[in-house]
Amino acid sequence: MGETNEVTVIRDAAWIAAWDDDQQRHVYLRDGDVAFRGGELIHVGGRYDGDVAHEIDGRRLFVMPGLVDIHSHPTSQPLYKGIVEELGNPELWWSGLYDAKAVFTTDPEGEAHSAAVAYAEMLLSGVTTFVDLSHPFDGWVELMAASGARAYAAPMYGSAGWHSENGREVIYDWKADDGAADMAAAVAVIEAAEAHPCGRLGGMPSPATSDTCSPALLRDTMDLCAARDWRFHMHISESVQEVQEIRRRHGVSPVRFLADLDLLRPRTILAHAIYIDTHSWVRWHTREDLDLMASNGVSVAHCPTPFARYGAILESFGAYRRAGLNMAIGTDTTPHNMLDEMRWACLLAKAADGNLDATMTADVFEAATVGGARALGRDDIGRLAPGARADLVTVDLTHPSMRPARDPLRCLLFHALERPIKAVYVDGRKVVDEGRVLGLDYDAALIGLEAAQARSEAGVAARHWSGGSAMDVAPPAIPFGD
Repeated sequence: MGETNEVTVIRDAAWIAAWDDDQQRHVYLRDGDVAFRGGELIHVGGRYDGDVAHEIDGRRLFVMPGLVDIHSHPTSQPLYKGIVEELGNPELWWSGLYDAKAVFTTDPEGEAHSAAVAYAEMLLSGVTTFVDLSHPFDGWVELMAASGARAYAAPMYGSAGWHSENGREVIYDWKADDGAADMAAAVAVIEAAEAHPCGRLGGMPSPATSDTCSPALLRDTMDLCAARDWRFHMHISESVQEVQEIRRRHGVSPVRFLADLDLLRPRTILAHAIYIDTHSWVRWHTREDLDLMASNGVSVAHCPTPFARYGAILESFGAYRRAGLNMAIGTDTTPHNMLDEMRWACLLAKAADGNLDATMTADVFEAATVGGARALGRDDIGRLAPGARADLVTVDLTHPSMRPARDPLRCLLFHALERPIKAVYVDGRKVVDEGRVLGLDYDAALIGLEAAQARSEAGVAARHWSGGSAMDVAPPAIPFGD
């Protein structure tokens, strides 16, 4: 259907989250049609009277644009299910980065199963475009294509790895080639994604973090992005350890460090940017980070769940938006449930500001749709408007979790989440139907993931500085009985 000139219409949709170009915002429309020809939307709202090849009864549906997940880690995070939810490192400020989950490593087979599980979770929660920050593995590009989503490979690399011998000190393991070989491998993956015949794939380099990348590697990456018209995507200010290390080396915050390297540009996507110089966990004399990001046109990939698990929040989503930053939403961690992440983003933003209306559902919905599209340099996704790509989601208004559907977005985010999603379309092709991902074997991927997690746990004692087992390092929620 997505490769033909035939027209599909969702007839008399009860609710539509349409894009109003004059107002530059999403608006509700009632009892109208949504029509697409092949992979392009040709009509949104009102009556479509043209020829129709396929007609869908929309009288009990809410139609909304597909969500844009700007930051995900599919090859690692699903493996941590049941492990990472309450696992931290108090010796390093309850870091969400430099903690014991790093010893729960997996193998290439496990990475592929993990990615398939994450892709399915994203699709089932209404994501039609995602950015996958992973280390390259065999079959990565083909797996993204098979998912049916619009996907960007963002291969991660750096000048150094890290380890800890005592859980209190981070030791950086610098590479002799400054990460040049890994950067070249990342470029090869991006080129393969862009050349894939499905036409839905792209890519961007992703130098890992400010403390694991040399200034030279970061400059070389930005030069490459400018030459190839790629986005530049990296983690920044995501742990207090990182902030302290950059201050030790350079005497500035991580955001100022990037600014001094001329890396804050409209093509830049900064993941997290939690611990900027105004954050309560960071004691620093400047108050410039927020303005540096906003004035240089960068985008922030906001992923609230992993930080909330450690007791930290962005301070605050509302303040970042008011400063003029383009905010986008990512899933980052397990589960890769975009709707759940949006709910947390909305609730935690209210808590951060101590103000109910400092961040509203519409603000988070914008970030998860057109905000992500802007971060990718696109105006043809994340919105329902003629000329945009036919990336859309239908929600069953008769599902108990949606009733009464007085306000379908609020019902979806605060009550239903992924349960009432009926279908997901990318480029006019159905990729989710009645809770089933059509392009991936979700059940087989889950079986493979379970086996991979067991293999990972078996090797924890040899990798953790304490010598403890997986159950010692990440004990269960309640103890085992006699």
